[in-house]
Amino acid sequence: MYTKYRKLGRKSSHRQALLRNLVTSLFIHESIATTYPKAKEAQRLAEKCITLAKKNTQASRSRAEQILFTPLDTVPKLFGPIAERYKERPGGYTRVLRIEPLKTDQAPSAILELVDGPKDMRFAMTAATIARCAKEDKDLTDLTLANIKKVTQFRKDGETALEKMVAMFKSTKLV
Repeated sequence: MYTKYRKLGRKSSHRQALLRNLVTSLFIHESIATTYPKAKEAQRLAEKCITLAKKNTQASRSRAEQILFTPLDTVPKLFGPIAERYKERPGGYTRVLRIEPLKTDQAPSAILELVDGPKDMRFAMTAATIARCAKEDKDLTDLTLANIKKVTQFRKDGETALEKMVAMFKSTKLV
């Protein structure tokens, strides 16, 4: 039988509490590491919360307060800087990146992060790739050029921020 969501091996109340906790942590820290299925389910709820924040009505604010575990701390951040960051973006506010298993049971792990945030992994990886290619006198590949477009498209002052990070990577010995 087809289900519209993952049950995650938990009762309904436990699953809701888990997802609410993950989304609250995501908005506080802007990046969390968890298992892949949990990240995909938390991604759905986080996207809905950001869409509520973009509407910025009293009804959407009260709905967001119902979803988040610590509304007094998180709702002002969600309806302030996070909603402002994604005002022009039509969707796709979060990204799930698969990583090596974190736990000893070898469960598939992932990083759930807010796109265009200060902890944007793809932005940092693209900057490191550009710095490495410049250091080795190589041309940028089509994939790197596509990633440059993706990470700078909706970011405010995206090109200058990317240039700063590339310069930072060039000055360090990380690449």
